[in-house]
Amino acid sequence: MGLTEAQIQRYARHILLDEIGGHGQARLLASRVLVVGAGGLGSPLLMYLAAAGVGTIGIVDSDQVDLSNLQRQIVHPTARIGQAKVASAHATLAAINPEIHIIEHALRLDATNAGSMIADYDIVADGSDNFPTRFLVNDACFFGRKPLVSGAILRFDGQVATFKPYAGDPDGGHLPCYRCLYGEPPPAGEVPSCAEAGVLGSFCGVVGSLQATEVIKELLGIGDSLAGWLVILDALGSRFRKVRVKADPGCPLCGEAPTIRGLEAEAGAAAADAAICHG
Repeated sequence: MGLTEAQIQRYARHILLDEIGGHGQARLLASRVLVVGAGGLGSPLLMYLAAAGVGTIGIVDSDQVDLSNLQRQIVHPTARIGQAKVASAHATLAAINPEIHIIEHALRLDATNAGSMIADYDIVADGSDNFPTRFLVNDACFFGRKPLVSGAILRFDGQVATFKPYAGDPDGGHLPCYRCLYGEPPPAGEVPSCAEAGVLGSFCGVVGSLQATEVIKELLGIGDSLAGWLVILDALGSRFRKVRVKADPGCPLCGEAPTIRGLEAEAGAAAADAAICHG
């Protein structure tokens, strides 16, 4: 795929990088990324993927823009309060980069649609705001053998990780999935939501931008993958910590004796209230 003169100018700063160049930029333009959640993390993630020239971006979100979103969800301007978040995000991304293709999925992921939707994309980035969706996305990516870049944030703390449990671990065995860290959703009310505990809006930009960077690295196969690692961010202490994560032999999904053999609907009414804020 050759680049047009306009594309060469638009992506010139990428093309100058030896790790990307014209070939890498053409690869980004041919790539397909699904972003789950158009909220606090999804906003910078979507905007940077669009600016980077990722050719097809799918957006999954069933909510509408609310005034309380605007402190951190920068993909949505005030004038779009009340609009569907996927439509609002689409308009912003089209203004940033009109040559890319945006697909709106104005729905909530469940066990009936997650697998088929994820199958249409090269990689998934999760910025969802509840544990049931996060577990469902993890399971769908596992069965679909799709890389998953996951981000989480609450108050002044954040996490970013990449999951590729179908890939081999350099130390032997295979890499972990999300369930290797968290076997199942926590009991309802155990983890407060953003509405209960708050979140620093600008810090959403840090975590979401880091997710975008990891997505681009995975698409291009450059740098050191975060697969098998967890980055922990502390905004108040200005600290970043990178922790090694190994596959859990007892994981119900990817362990030695898995009990999950297909997509499960994790979104029980009680579990759905157990949310960490990603949006």
